[in-house]
Amino acid sequence: MPNHKSSEKRVRQNEKRRAVNRSNRSNLRTQVKKLRSAITASDKNQSLELLTPTVSAIDKAVNKGILHKNTAARYKSRLTSHVAKLA
Repeated sequence: MPNHKSSEKRVRQNEKRRAVNRSNRSNLRTQVKKLRSAITASDKNQSLELLTPTVSAIDKAVNKGILHKNTAARYKSRLTSHVAKLA
């Protein structure tokens, strides 16, 4: 339990930030999952269509501090190479 006004405020801020981060992380994972399911289904058109928004979502996650830049680069590289193999 917080004992000071400032620590009570910090708890409130942390809860809000946690909710925002959780939402952003969830949206990112959903987007990546959609692309991966299209890749496993060998759906070339849908994979190409989903690649750009997925890469954009990964870049946004890096800017928001949800993903490390090297992790994002690895995700983008692997997903792009899987889509390229389909095409």
